[in-house]
Amino acid sequence: MTHSLPTLRDSPNSLAAHYSAFRVDERLLLTGHSHQAWPDVGFDGQKQAWLDAAEYADGKWSAVSERVDRVTEGFRQLMGVCSGDLTLDTNTHALVVRFLSALPFRERPRVVTTDGEFHSIRRQLDRLAEDYIELIKVPAEPVTTLAERVAAEVDERTACAMVSSVLFGTGLVVPGLSVVSDACMAHGAEMLVDAYHSLGAVPFSLEGMERAFVVGGGYKYLQLGEGNCVLRVPPDCALRPAITGWFAEFAVLDGVSARGEVPYGEGSARFAGSTYDPASQYRAAAVMEFFEREGLAPAFLRTVSQHQVGLLASTFQNLDLDPSVVRLVHDVGPEARGGFLALHAPTAGQLVTSLLEQGVRTDSRGTSLRFGPAPYLSDRQLVQAIETLGEVVRDSRD
Repeated sequence: MTHSLPTLRDSPNSLAAHYSAFRVDERLLLTGHSHQAWPDVGFDGQKQAWLDAAEYADGKWSAVSERVDRVTEGFRQLMGVCSGDLTLDTNTHALVVRFLSALPFRERPRVVTTDGEFHSIRRQLDRLAEDYIELIKVPAEPVTTLAERVAAEVDERTACAMVSSVLFGTGLVVPGLSVVSDACMAHGAEMLVDAYHSLGAVPFSLEGMERAFVVGGGYKYLQLGEGNCVLRVPPDCALRPAITGWFAEFAVLDGVSARGEVPYGEGSARFAGSTYDPASQYRAAAVMEFFEREGLAPAFLRTVSQHQVGLLASTFQNLDLDPSVVRLVHDVGPEARGGFLALHAPTAGQLVTSLLEQGVRTDSRGTSLRFGPAPYLSDRQLVQAIETLGEVVRDSRD
């Protein structure tokens, strides 16, 4: 079925029936930037994982590989039909750690990043900076010049630059990342892009960044649930991660190469981990097939997202609330926003609690109150959620 924007604006919209377990037509789930509802087909996929294990026991892995191929191809499409190898794992941290462990920090001790990165990168780099690396954090604001300022910090001592395509705190798109790629190539450094807040919300392309590593996942906008993350490795990569799982040598289980070194498999195996619960990939394969069947392609999802985030923003502005209590983080056009609306509120955590008491689920990061729509929500639900915020704020001032 092919959906149109008008049918998704209806109440309930034309997708809502596919999410009966999450009751999306009855609830105000504004956590679409963090945890979207799962379509009912995901449950069918999860059950199939159990049934295949019961039927085939350890022989189930051939069936698992079919799901791995489906999920890998889905991620490749979401990354603009990118080249290179894609390695799946349960979370981005595992993939980022393997990437970092492959870098030549003895010769190149410097890492350039921003102060707006998600905790999977932020915490790990902060810890490494205590004992092992020289860490440069470029201020994420203003985002319009962020890429240029990161690029300017890359030098001959830099092992890598690590930057998001959409900032998790503000929801703003980071423009011009190809200049970071150019700087890294000029100085022999690697580049890693955190595209988690792009995939499923903002079409992602590696044009001008063909040599970049990319991490992303399906916990948020893609509705895949936990356990479905990906690392894109540029073609012909010869790095040897020091943190390495036995799946990386699955095809060469003698464990020693001709030169006496620990061997690595080809393609996606180079950054692979170890045994994991494959139920997540059964679920993900079913959901990706559902997206394809329902016409939920990246370009269409971007159209939906821009409408929904724009409606949240305009409804909020019409409330005319005290800006010292809550205000837009950035008053920008729809092309500059990712998949959620960020509001600045000194008491953001308290507002999340008060909103939940009124049936609106959202979240906060520090002083950033985040409202994340999803394709299965109607315009009426989005307006109601923001109007509830207005009621909560006014009640707190009385």
